[in-house]
Amino acid sequence: MIRILLAEDEDLTRGALAALLDLEPDLTVTAQACDGPAAVRAAADHPVDIALLDLEMPHLDGVGAAQAIRRHPVPVVLVTRHARPGVLRRALAAGIQGFVPKTTPAARLADILRDVHGGGRYIDHRLATHALTETPCPLTPRELDVLRAVHRGQPISALAEQHHLAPGTVRNYLSGAITKLAVRTRHEAARRAWEEGWI
Repeated sequence: MIRILLAEDEDLTRGALAALLDLEPDLTVTAQACDGPAAVRAAADHPVDIALLDLEMPHLDGVGAAQAIRRHPVPVVLVTRHARPGVLRRALAAGIQGFVPKTTPAARLADILRDVHGGGRYIDHRLATHALTETPCPLTPRELDVLRAVHRGQPISALAEQHHLAPGTVRNYLSGAITKLAVRTRHEAARRAWEEGWI
């Protein structure tokens, strides 16, 4: 049996998907999680063969959770409702083995999980096409860090403390991002970065 860790923040969706996967003769959902940190803990606490993570989860998104889970090592497949091409680039950099939209039929998802468990990789062809043609991200890793925190609603003082920076330094990173993205506020910059899939 292929033992699956399933992480999805919507209870109904998680329960339905677990039930569908458990119908497969060689797949079983042995651990479930409702957010990114819980998924990381579950991967450490339960013997699993593959992790199936929702991209949009609270506290730690699927890419962040995948980076932590792969240290065990466990192959990771991400599913998403918002298939933004920039997210695919981040996911590939994190070492994920599969990236699929939530519109994927359950039987096809089961086949993808089998393939990935066997050492393969699956990237939805539409996402791959968009990722190849998208505009590269003009922001530095530190600018992305602060915009990610802005997107979560953190104030500048919290950003500075979290990243061990002076508040003025954080403002400089935000100003640089605002200029590069040709927007007016840090919130617009964070929204643009999220829409592009950079954060």
